[in-house]
Amino acid sequence: MKKFTKIMSALLALVMVLSLVACGSAKPAETTAPAAPAETTAAATEPAAAVEAPEVPGPDATDDELYDYVLSDYYEAYSKALECMDMSERYALEAIAEAKLLQASVLQPTTTRGGNYAIGRVVPKSICTTLFGSDADREYSVMVTEELIKAADRDALKQIWAEAEDAADYMAKAKEYLTSNGYTMKDSYDYISTADPQTWDVLATYLQADAEPIMQTYDGLMVYDSKNIQVPALAESVEVNDDMTVFTFKIRQGVKWVDSQGRELGEVTADDWVAGMQHMLDAQGGLEWLVDGLLVGATEYMSGETTDFNEVGVKALDDYTLEYTLTDSTPYFLTMLGYSIFAPMNRAYFLSQGGAFGVDEFAAAKDSATYTYGTSPDTIAYNGPYRITSFTEKNTIVFSANETYYAPERLGVHTITWKFNDGTDATKSYNDMKAGDVSGAALNTSTIEMAKADGLFDEYAYTTETEAISFVAWLNVNRKAFANYNDATLGVSTQTDEQKELAHAALLNVHFRHAVHYSIDRATANAQRVGEELKYNSLINAYVPGDFVKLEHDVTVDINGTATTFPAGTFYGDIRQAQLEADGSHIKAFDSETGVGTGFDGWYNPEVAASEMAIAVEELKAQGYEISAENPVHLDLANYYGAEGFKNEGQAYKQSIESALGGLVIVDIVPYDTAQDWYDATYYPNTGAEMNYDIGTNGGWGPDYGDPKSYLDTILPGSNGMCKSFGLF
Repeated sequence: MKKFTKIMSALLALVMVLSLVACGSAKPAETTAPAAPAETTAAATEPAAAVEAPEVPGPDATDDELYDYVLSDYYEAYSKALECMDMSERYALEAIAEAKLLQASVLQPTTTRGGNYAIGRVVPKSICTTLFGSDADREYSVMVTEELIKAADRDALKQIWAEAEDAADYMAKAKEYLTSNGYTMKDSYDYISTADPQTWDVLATYLQADAEPIMQTYDGLMVYDSKNIQVPALAESVEVNDDMTVFTFKIRQGVKWVDSQGRELGEVTADDWVAGMQHMLDAQGGLEWLVDGLLVGATEYMSGETTDFNEVGVKALDDYTLEYTLTDSTPYFLTMLGYSIFAPMNRAYFLSQGGAFGVDEFAAAKDSATYTYGTSPDTIAYNGPYRITSFTEKNTIVFSANETYYAPERLGVHTITWKFNDGTDATKSYNDMKAGDVSGAALNTSTIEMAKADGLFDEYAYTTETEAISFVAWLNVNRKAFANYNDATLGVSTQTDEQKELAHAALLNVHFRHAVHYSIDRATANAQRVGEELKYNSLINAYVPGDFVKLEHDVTVDINGTATTFPAGTFYGDIRQAQLEADGSHIKAFDSETGVGTGFDGWYNPEVAASEMAIAVEELKAQGYEISAENPVHLDLANYYGAEGFKNEGQAYKQSIESALGGLVIVDIVPYDTAQDWYDATYYPNTGAEMNYDIGTNGGWGPDYGDPKSYLDTILPGSNGMCKSFGLF
């Protein structure tokens, strides 16, 4: 089995409670009529014979062996999808593979971002809401008013957005509407942040908490604007060859690099993307897998098979012509360009800060006392809309408009200030919003009532739209850590050795994992943070949104021995659901009648949980393990106690699981008083062996480009992938 280098995107669930999402609302789900029923015909071959269940891995099993045991069906199905070059057929095969992933029950999708009440001054649709990539994190086009925006005016602005010709047209018409209705436009945006960057080098990190602030400081080749249309940024044009393996960009001339003080460093040229790609592959900070096997020569360069970067498929043909050469036809390549791995970097400035090129050379340079690149906002170069002019740890980050920015007309505001909030005070974001200290705030169970008492709720509260981010609950099938990896005094488990052994054996049993996931009342748990009225809004039921892509032409695929034809226009989620139902799964991941996979709980089923538990008890008994009321399985749930909503959510998990499974499972909550300590248990570890929980509810994934592959690749075997969240690699 080939090993892949995969890494988790930094999607901190805490943001859901603390801050109003910067990009406003996500792209609405399409509401076209459901696709015609799938056409089925007799398969050309007989269904495969039943296969004997694999032997349970022993205590000395390797991570590869454990992966094979719990995810072989997914890996086999997904490998088949990756071999397919027809995009629509590959979508269908990817959907089948995800159905196998969901049924493995090592993860359970929980919620997405959005779907909560909010009040604020940020103009809706003024920031990109594209479902994939990072452009939705770029805040340059944000528009803000001095006054809170009424919900009715938000609806009117969304209609203006839908009818606008382009982003500039919407910006002008939105301002006209707002000023004519008594609003005053503001030239600054105050945003709630929940984590400081650990590095300022955007090419050497996989964490969203690092990348999001840095992305305000540079422009790439192309960008999705607030109308969700991909437009030129620093590339004026692109040419693509017939088989979509060579992409050639003409770079905009006259764009300047500056330092944090605004002093000119040089002109942006095609070589900046060559330097950026080499540095990204040298640093291997966690996102290099996105071009592993995609960009010619990248795999060989990272492995050390070649040390000559000239053999990698990114070339500066001249000062203003940039060429990427890919290993295979890649129709979705342009959708990747907003992501941080394609950021340009000024070669001369990087070298002046102690940098070096070459995998080994960079490793040596980074460990030297002379290496300063990315250690602060003062040691990076800027070519984008903002410069960072002030940074105080766990306090503020101030972004000021870059005077040399090539497109100043695109800026919605000239100053952006990020204000740190650790979430310990559940009412702070609301009070700051009401006082005008921040531009908006999501409402939680406490602040909903405050807004009603203040007379703000009825007129100003609105429901944010859901996004394509998938937050996930994990079951650790190979737990090794029983205290935090960086501080053995924190997160200490109370399990005995016998309880640890029983929990490990139980979590390797798929029926036990089913029992746990079917027993969780996710809506009640979610209500602890967003309120009873909205508890279903942000619930998701799959890893990939069901409406993320749809078939462009009819496709026939094998569903359990039956050749099944799905017509053009069929959503990805319909195919996934067909496979789930063919397998007899109780998971409802997508509603074909409405065309959505959110807003309902397609997993919670206490009766099925009990029956799955009964099967697990018998299978584990045959292995020599007793599970009874006198000898229950103890599972540790890592829980953030610093915020009341998260604390109550943990209690809801505990009560739901223990009730549905009749006391055969006891959930022991391991509390963390600070978000940082909770992250250290559940989010920041680099390996599965450092993840300190049996049940973890932190982290998730947002897509990097417009193909389900962007999600599903993260569950391939390899170090530093999402697999680490369920204890592997």
